[in-house]
Amino acid sequence: MRALVISGGGSKGAFAGGVAQYLMENENRQYDMFLGTSTGSLLVPHLAVNDIDKLYHIFTNVQQHDIFSVSPFIQRKKGDREFVSIDFVNSLWQFMKRKRTFGESKALKRNIRKNFTLEEFEKIKATKHDVVVTVSNLSKNSIEYKSINDFSHEEFCDWIWISCNYIPFMSLAKVDGYEYADGGLGCVVPIREAIQRGATEIDAIVLEAEQMERTKVLGKNPFSLMIGLFGHLMGQVEKHDILIGKLAAKNKNVKLNLYYTPTSLTENSLIFSKRLMTKWWKEGYDYAKKRHEHQKASKITSE
Repeated sequence: MRALVISGGGSKGAFAGGVAQYLMENENRQYDMFLGTSTGSLLVPHLAVNDIDKLYHIFTNVQQHDIFSVSPFIQRKKGDREFVSIDFVNSLWQFMKRKRTFGESKALKRNIRKNFTLEEFEKIKATKHDVVVTVSNLSKNSIEYKSINDFSHEEFCDWIWISCNYIPFMSLAKVDGYEYADGGLGCVVPIREAIQRGATEIDAIVLEAEQMERTKVLGKNPFSLMIGLFGHLMGQVEKHDILIGKLAAKNKNVKLNLYYTPTSLTENSLIFSKRLMTKWWKEGYDYAKKRHEHQKASKITSE
């Protein structure tokens, strides 16, 4: 059973879309199971129905207002560099309303339900073994994996949304008395879960460079410093996930193919820029193409 696993990574999900497009269209990879965390959870349902054109349009046209109903950020541009800074007005308004997060992501919830239709949901259940998204149960201090086979269309759309809620910048969700948030707070790359669900071959797309090629610049204010701190913590979780995944794959004799980004794409994956995300999608496609062409050339040479 072949599985596609996509890590969390915010706007960098566009790179994963490019890699997946090459694997599915040019290498003819047929996946039985799809697992995702955060932005990976947004990608996997559309990849499961093999509607890559629709997915490309969604990911390369998304803007801040498609994600945030109350945005804690102001997006700025200085030369060719795009960055975000704190929106003090919205953040103060959240505090005045006694909210526990700087922003709200209900716009993303509406967009997920709009773009992932009931027909697509039913098609996946009829043709694929499983689609799984990762969420963090903060009330129980645990990670949970939500299968498309266990929920209605509306419920599963909510779990996709919850998997993406990068608190304290996005919404904190409550389900059955438990509070949930971004699955990446506990599992960024669910390789081990794919193995436990029966995968015998896994393509895992990791939205981070295998080796950090430059020193990170920490924020100049507490808000941007917090973003950097969360990025550091999730980076450590990601390394742990990959290590555990490699060990589990070796123990179960599972073929594991890891696809990293060749460079660190951005310091802030909460920037949603059409220009950047279009560029990253192409880079993902070209990276996968170059890698497989190199592997084929090496195989011919060795023979």
